[in-house]
Amino acid sequence: MKVYLDHAASTPVKEEVLQEMLPFFREIFGNPSSVHTFGQDARIAVEKARRRVAAAIGAEPGEIIFTSGGTESDNWALRRGALAGAGKGKHIISTRVEHPAVVNCLREMEKDGFEVSWLSSDATGSVNPEELRSMIRPDTVLVTCQYVNNELGTRMRVEELGKICRENDILFHVDAVQALGKIPLFMKELPVDLMSLSAHKIYGPKGIGALYIRKGVQLSPMILGGAQERDLRAGTESVPAIVGFGKAAELAAGCLEEERKQVEVLQNKLLEQIQDISGLHLNGPLGQADKQMQMPGYINLRLDGIEAESLMVLLDINGIAVSAGSACSSGSLEPSRVLLSTGLSAMEARESIRITLGYENTEEEMIYFASKLKECAEQLRKIRSRS
Repeated sequence: MKVYLDHAASTPVKEEVLQEMLPFFREIFGNPSSVHTFGQDARIAVEKARRRVAAAIGAEPGEIIFTSGGTESDNWALRRGALAGAGKGKHIISTRVEHPAVVNCLREMEKDGFEVSWLSSDATGSVNPEELRSMIRPDTVLVTCQYVNNELGTRMRVEELGKICRENDILFHVDAVQALGKIPLFMKELPVDLMSLSAHKIYGPKGIGALYIRKGVQLSPMILGGAQERDLRAGTESVPAIVGFGKAAELAAGCLEEERKQVEVLQNKLLEQIQDISGLHLNGPLGQADKQMQMPGYINLRLDGIEAESLMVLLDINGIAVSAGSACSSGSLEPSRVLLSTGLSAMEARESIRITLGYENTEEEMIYFASKLKECAEQLRKIRSRS
């Protein structure tokens, strides 16, 4: 049996999405910037997709700019968002549990003279809005945080954090890559100025994302060249990918509650099946029994004395795909920065794996995974006892 339990890393493209994309590889192949019919047919498709993405988050089409993905959107929002307030200062506030796309960008910006303050997190991976309030200075120009943490599934208090930013006239960026399709988003009410989105987390294609830029917020381009994307993001648009993103966003918004319930049932089944495994601990909100902060479908667990890397190899041999954290940090020998920030030791972090579920998983797969997790744990413990 093949069981895919790494949906936070990427998702399979839905059949409806694929079918809508196919004509734009060979039949409607024109450049959207061309004035002839071939180009204008492609332009019509791009703008339809823009309307679909905007509708999925309760925004205006003009507030959606297509990018190559969440990482580009994050980098653009941070670099150009901070520069937009350069006359005020160079102080930025973020959290210790951000995705590498945010953390590594901010570290690079520190070399350019920006100062970054990091909000601490509790055992759930959440931050205290009052700490944000206390960190704000006259020269603070930008606050950035995730909506849903990609390793723990922790839901941030974005509404409270955004309200504080509004009160202090500070630009607020949210990385919503893991939130789109899981949380109802309505940008007309949410106190957020910039929001990063990605298609391949919602059963759309890879290599396409978007940056929501609230009307009235002025950002300079990150990529210079032609006049594409309202002069904000140069380069010929990837029409098939954009079309796929639009369809995936429409589907995600339309079946959000249904898929959330499906995933919740699967999660409960899995937790029930693994509860008797020796030395098993749940990390993040699940470990703190804090359902309010937990998004369904994210399970981060550790097994005493068992390194995650060895466990993942054995699970993979049994046809099961899980991860040890962010896919963008794979290959790193360092323990998860996110898990360390929640109070876990380096050893505990190295013993932790991430299971992320999708609506297409089945209860049979949950039972299979639980049995193989138990078998692999016993096998590794026997090997360890002999060494």
